[in-house]
Amino acid sequence: MAGLGFSVEELLPRARGGGPLKIGLAKLTEDEWLQQAPDLAARKAAFDDHPDSVQLTPEAEAPGRELAAMLALSGGLESAARAHHEDMCLLTRAESEDIYRLIGAAVAYPTDWHPADKIGLPLTALHGPIHGYADQLASGVDRFMAKLKPGAIYGRCNWFVSPTAALRWIETRPPEQAFAHVSPDNAGETLFIRSERQTLRRLPESGAILFTIGVYVAPLGTLSPANIGRMAGALATLPPEEAKRRSAEYFAPALQAFAQAHGSAIGEAA
Repeated sequence: MAGLGFSVEELLPRARGGGPLKIGLAKLTEDEWLQQAPDLAARKAAFDDHPDSVQLTPEAEAPGRELAAMLALSGGLESAARAHHEDMCLLTRAESEDIYRLIGAAVAYPTDWHPADKIGLPLTALHGPIHGYADQLASGVDRFMAKLKPGAIYGRCNWFVSPTAALRWIETRPPEQAFAHVSPDNAGETLFIRSERQTLRRLPESGAILFTIGVYVAPLGTLSPANIGRMAGALATLPPEEAKRRSAEYFAPALQAFAQAHGSAIGEAA
């Protein structure tokens, strides 16, 4: 299956189900890198309303300018992110270190995280909340980053279940409140499947790595039976610690009951 697509429906078949963590990278062409028709008004509003969405260290200035110029823009990282659907982050490795750190972030559509909390952190600390990252993925991700050549573009995707269709998702309620309205009967309209379409490429001049995050959201009930089955199966096989992090106990029973009621076999086509 080539590419990744630019919708939840297209992304889910390429996303991790349950079970162990996997990098799951696909090689992309230049035409498959970024969404072609972004909603620039929504991007502007998100950045204007939340100025803390942009976090920059001095080290991000040169690669930010390089990125903007590569995209035929002036300015830096924020200009690039405002002009595209994707949020954008820059990572570099200091000469005295073997690890990559987040040096710049322009994130209008976060998935329950604040860029100010992450700026300057190394990769393992950035992924600290993800159960199993340090043991299952960290060394593989570090090797991939070290070997990534300019010109090559790789992508991957993931999924979340949220109680909102909002592209910017910062949850302030405890999960028992956020999902309190969800039932097997209304899960198709009250649960939303959120997928991040992530890409990685190295900037040729600075050597910084650009990490983009394109967020797509769809109501559970609008997905194909195969994808509804995938979601039900993924929730059934999540490791307990990861299920707890995602607050799955508050929505998984309703989602799985909805899948069964609508003829989607749990784990279908996973």
